[in-house]
Amino acid sequence: MSLAPARACGVDFGTSNSTVGWLRPGAPTLLALEAGKATLPSAVFFNADEDSTCFGRAALDEYLEGYEGRLMRALKSLLGSSLIDGHTEVLGRALPFRQLLASFIAQLKLRAETQAGRPFDTAVFGRPVHFVDDNTDADRKAQDTLEDIARQAGFNEISFEFEPIGAALHYEASLDHEELVLVADIGGGTADFSLVRLSPQRARSEDRREDLLGNAGVHIGGTDFDRALSLECVMPLLGYRGKMKNGAEIPSSIFFQLATWHTINSAYSRQVSADLQHIYRDAAARTELDRLSRLVARREGHWLALQVEQAKIDLSTAAEAVMTLDRLESGLTHVIGTDAFTAATRALVGRVAETVSTLLDQAGIARDEVDTVYFTGGASGVPQLRTRIAAELPLARAVEGDLYGSIGAGLAVQAMRRYG
Repeated sequence: MSLAPARACGVDFGTSNSTVGWLRPGAPTLLALEAGKATLPSAVFFNADEDSTCFGRAALDEYLEGYEGRLMRALKSLLGSSLIDGHTEVLGRALPFRQLLASFIAQLKLRAETQAGRPFDTAVFGRPVHFVDDNTDADRKAQDTLEDIARQAGFNEISFEFEPIGAALHYEASLDHEELVLVADIGGGTADFSLVRLSPQRARSEDRREDLLGNAGVHIGGTDFDRALSLECVMPLLGYRGKMKNGAEIPSSIFFQLATWHTINSAYSRQVSADLQHIYRDAAARTELDRLSRLVARREGHWLALQVEQAKIDLSTAAEAVMTLDRLESGLTHVIGTDAFTAATRALVGRVAETVSTLLDQAGIARDEVDTVYFTGGASGVPQLRTRIAAELPLARAVEGDLYGSIGAGLAVQAMRRYG
């Protein structure tokens, strides 16, 4: 490594968590962004009680403490969606979504600069292999939008690198021999894969195009697992798939809104409240709809989503998750087992596995040629997902990287190589 600090940083703006990496001698690559931690949760809370804005863990804490206001999470999911050119209402004012993202990235930049003791105007940003599946024009527009937002946040010189390549560069620094590696980067919003040859000798080359044998991605990540788990195992407690008096199912749109991080606030509109009152009059599932009405009236959608997310995390290491749902109904608890979690996410896992299989076929790589599957990204810890990917590559060893830090650290390596 150069004896001088790098001129540029690497920015991993993630759906759930974000990091900033900077190479300099004798110091950790990732900069501490909040309370000594390298990750900053990608969340913003607009506190109405104190007319203030906070970010990261502080945003989640203030929301859970019960302050009146507006929580926004999974901000990156707006890129590539039709919502990005729209706005949302915050504390009685219209806030463009682009401005919302710019404010978060500006906060990343400020915190990184404070820790580094120097300004950053040049950065390599990570990006998923596909912001938008099967639509190259929309994908290009999403990257252009992120570049525009990064400039609005104060960066002047910006380039991009695929997030799994960032993770590959981080892993390569630990190798003393050559490996053919499938990098499995499964984060909050996307599952991205790269097949790449890595070695200490190859690491010295400026041009790595011949080492990258293929990449592929699908717009499935941790927030999709949250959504599936919520719809299948939790939303029925609120009336999802319940019946009206005429035998028809209760309309489902509000349940999908509440199960999807970046649309939760949509469930609090006047129109939704009016629709809910109309449904209640003609519904048979009154107990469940009482819980739903209470949740919406108190604007507890993000609280419930956080309980679902924690259940997902618990089910990654335990046979069951016990949810305490007393805000829906006094004394209410709900137990979810691994079988239910596996069933709820079977279709998602299948699509991810299909993406891996297609990548191997397109690259002309036999299943027994891959030496290592390198897992990074918080959602790569989901057991059924790892098991299904392992079934595609039965001879490859599984290596777990820094699930939240590998990409940012690898982007810092790329920033040094590109900008010195």
